[in-house]
Amino acid sequence: MSFEKLIFYFFAAITVYAAFRVITVRNPVHAVLHLVLAFFSSAALWLLLEAEFLAITLVLVYVGAVMVLFLFVVMMLDINVAPLREGFARYLPVALPIAILMLVELVVVVGARYFDEMPAPVPKPADYSNTRELGSVLYTDYVYPFEIASVILLVAIVAAIALTLRRRPETRYQNPAQQVRVRREDRVRLVRMAPQKPGEQGEQGGS
Repeated sequence: MSFEKLIFYFFAAITVYAAFRVITVRNPVHAVLHLVLAFFSSAALWLLLEAEFLAITLVLVYVGAVMVLFLFVVMMLDINVAPLREGFARYLPVALPIAILMLVELVVVVGARYFDEMPAPVPKPADYSNTRELGSVLYTDYVYPFEIASVILLVAIVAAIALTLRRRPETRYQNPAQQVRVRREDRVRLVRMAPQKPGEQGEQGGS
C-alpha cells in the first residue's frame, strides 16, 4: 500500500466517524463541531484529488462562515434535547427497516461500479488552473442549479436570523432612539445644600 493511499484511508475513516457522530451525539453543539471535523477531512480528500480550490473553499466558506453561523444559532436557541428523544425507542422498529431499505435502494441505483477503486487523477501541467475550469463549467452548464442553491442558502440565512430574534422577558434590551433623545434634565439633578461649618458637622455627627 502506497503512502498516498494510506493517507486517503486515514482521512476517509475520520470523515465517516465524524459524520456518524453528527447524527448520534446528544449535544447539538458537539454535533456541529463533529461536522466541522468532517469538513476538514473532506477538504484533505479533495487535496489528494488535486482539487485545491474546492478544498480551500470548503475550509474558508463552510467552516469559517456557515458552520460558525450554525453554531451561533444552536447556542442561541438553547434547544432542550430531552423531549426530542423521548419517542426514539418507540419509533426505532419502524425507522430501522426503512433506513435499511433506503440504503439498499441507493446501492441498486448507483451500482457497484462506483464503489470500485477509482484511478488516480491525470497529472496536469504547472499552468493548469482548476479554478478556471470549475468556473467555466459552473456558470455555463450548471448556472440554473447554482442560482437555485444560492436562493436556498439565502432563505436559510434569513430563517436562522429570524429564529435568533426571540424576545425574552428576562433579557434587557437597549433602545437607541430613546438614548439619542435623552436630555440632561432627565439624567442629571442639581441639588442645592446650605454650607455647613466644620464644627456644626462634628456636632451633628456626635448627636
